[in-house]
Amino acid sequence: MAVTDCNALPCASRFMAAPIALLAVVLTFPLAGCSFDLGSWGPDKEKPQAAEQKPTGTISGPASASDAQGYAARGQALAKSGKTEEALVEFDRALALDPYNVQALYGRGLIYQADKHHEQAIADFTAANGLTPQRVEPLLARATSYLAVDRTKEAASDLDEAVQADPNSAQAWTARGVTYERLGDKAKAFTSYGRALALRPKDEAARSGLARTGG
Repeated sequence: MAVTDCNALPCASRFMAAPIALLAVVLTFPLAGCSFDLGSWGPDKEKPQAAEQKPTGTISGPASASDAQGYAARGQALAKSGKTEEALVEFDRALALDPYNVQALYGRGLIYQADKHHEQAIADFTAANGLTPQRVEPLLARATSYLAVDRTKEAASDLDEAVQADPNSAQAWTARGVTYERLGDKAKAFTSYGRALALRPKDEAARSGLARTGG
C-alpha cells in the first residue's frame, strides 16, 4: 500500500499531510487485511447469551441455522471473488434465518464499509463484536469506520481493546498509532507505531508515524 512521500513537503505541510495519508492506508485494512473467511468462528460459537435473548420463532431449528451458515459461506466466497452485490444478498439471506450469524454480520459490514455506508457497517461490526468479544477483526473494522466518520475517540477505544485481544496484530497497532496521532497523543501513537514495527518491520506507515512522533 502506497504512503505519501512526505520528504518533498515543507515541514508544516508534512505534519498535516502525513496523518491524512496514513488514515487512507488504515481505511484499506478491513478489505485488504481482514479476511471474509471466518469459518473458524463456527456458526454457534460465542452465542449462549445471545441465544437466550432471541425472540421466539426467530430460528425454526437446527436446519435453519445450518441453511444460514450455507448462505454465509456462499457470501464469503462471492465477496472474495469481488461479487459484492451477490455476496450481500447471501449475507442478508443468512441473517434473515439467523440474526446471530457472525460470519454474515462481519462480511456484510465489510461490504457496507467498502460502499462508505459506515453507520450500517458499524451496526454490523457491533453485533459481531458482541457475539465474539475476544476477536480483533470486528473491533479493527469498526474502528476503521469510526475514523471514516470522525468518531476518533470511539475508534481509539476499539483499538485499545483490539490490541488487548490480539497483541500480535500489527494492523491494530498501526491503526492505533494513526488514531492517537489524530487525537494529539504522540506518546501513545509512538508506542503503537513501535509495536507495529516490531511485529512487521516493513510496515512503512508505522515507520513514518514513528519518525513523526519522536522516533
